[in-house]
Order: sequence, then structure tokens, then C-alpha cells
Amino acid sequence: MYRCRLILSAFLIYVLPTAYSAADAGDAIGVAMDDFSYTDTSAEPANQTAAHERRLSAFMAALRRDIGADGRYRPVPSAQDGAAFKVIGGIQKTSTLVQWAKVAVIDVGARKVVMDKLYTFRGDNDESWERAEMFVSREVMAALATPAPVALAVFEFELEDTTAASAGASATSDTSYLAEVTGSVRDALGQSGRYRIVDVSGEAVKARALRDCGGCEAAIARKLGADQSLIGVVRRVSRTEYTLGFQVRDARTGAVLARGDSGLRLGADYSWKRGAVRLVSDRLIESR
Repeated sequence: MYRCRLILSAFLIYVLPTAYSAADAGDAIGVAMDDFSYTDTSAEPANQTAAHERRLSAFMAALRRDIGADGRYRPVPSAQDGAAFKVIGGIQKTSTLVQWAKVAVIDVGARKVVMDKLYTFRGDNDESWERAEMFVSREVMAALATPAPVALAVFEFELEDTTAASAGASATSDTSYLAEVTGSVRDALGQSGRYRIVDVSGEAVKARALRDCGGCEAAIARKLGADQSLIGVVRRVSRTEYTLGFQVRDARTGAVLARGDSGLRLGADYSWKRGAVRLVSDRLIESR
């Protein structure tokens, strides 16, 4: 199974194309699937290579047939041929009655593994292989039906300071704390599996505050290939009081999809990060 992990890592790094849109190939979602590898480490005296090749071939044919029979999906030759998902795997026979199957499903556009499981099945005859294929087929289909993560452009959180705080050292620490807020919010949303965070570092957006640009962040997000945009604001009320707010827009239409406001919170500047993560988690992750 170590070999399967190496294949999965290499595939994610070197093989996957950069993007895919379901609209590129009609309504049916393209699924590419290479033949699984097979390794026999059972040390049985009889040479069963021919039987294993036949059973593996039947296994792959049945798996492709099951996926193709669902009108939502269409088999394609490779990830370069319009595949939204790639299925890879390997089977290892470890003893006379025990075999392992490692199967992964990869979202090609997001470059994200949506399923990575290790199964065991008993027996090495046609019936046991057929049962294994039926189970793996159901698991793969469930993974394919998982909604693709939303491409989200999370812009740098901004500070709205209503106190009489001086610049200089205070401004430097503010910048550091805001960077921590933004990074932590991106990490929380990305790790949730609901969102794919789009890189905004190359886009010059600081000419004016995004919170005051009338929704211009949506157009910027769309230019970057995102589905949605998120802007956030820390409002400092006093040195130990603050509020947090965020707003999510549809990158295509500019419509506001979600917003959140923390209400007044107590805490020093270093608590901004904790409050921001809690707010977006409550409103965008745990509430859905």
C-alpha cells in the first residue's frame, strides 16, 4: 500500500491539470480511472498471475460500468480529457484469504483528495472479487456525489479604528495581528472541506479599503477564478473592546450570500484571531 501512497502523491503534484468546469463537457461529470495495480505478497507456492490479471480486469470493467451507468457521470480516458474526478487505486494480496484495496478519488480542478480509504476483503475467487467491487463501487459513487468545494477569495481583514490610538509601533502590531486573523480564517475555511481558498496575493487591492468599495471585491474575486469573495473587518472600539464582521458575495453577480457580526467583544488585540475564527465557523461552517 506504500506504493499506492507514492502514486497518489505524484499524481497530485505532476499530473493533474489546473482547472475543470462541468460546463466544459455538458451536464455529465467526467471521471477518469486507470487500472488498479496488483501486488501478491502472500508467498503462496502456486503462480496465480493469470487468474489475478483476469479478476483485476473484470473488477475494473465492472467498476467503470457501474459509474458509467449513472447518468451523472461519464467515463473519460484520462485527467487531460475533461475529467472532473480521477480514481486511482491498488490491490494487495497479503495471505491466502486476505486482500487489501487502497482507493482514492481526486477532485481534479481543486487538486484535492475527496476520498482515500483502505479496505480489506477475504477470499481470492470470482465471488469475493465481485463482492469487493460492489462495495468499492458504492464508496466511490458516494465520494463523487460529494459537493465540490466553493472557490473562495478571502481578502485581507481590515482594521477600522475608532479610538485615538497613535501610529508607529501600534500600527506595526496591528498589521501583524490582522495578518494572523486572515491566515487563521483561511485555514479554518480551507480545512472544513467546504471551501477551496483562492490565492489573492498577486492582486493589488489596497488602493482603497474593500469595505468601502461598494462590492468591488466580487469582481476581483471573479477575475481570480473564485466563486465567492469574503472581506472582513475588525472594528476597534477601545484598546480592550472590538467587534468583528465579514461579508461573502457571489463573484459573478455581486449578491451578498452571507454576513456575520460578532457584537461587542472584550479582549486585547491578540484575541482578534480567536474571535474571527469562531465567527466564520459559526456562520459558514457549522451552520450548514
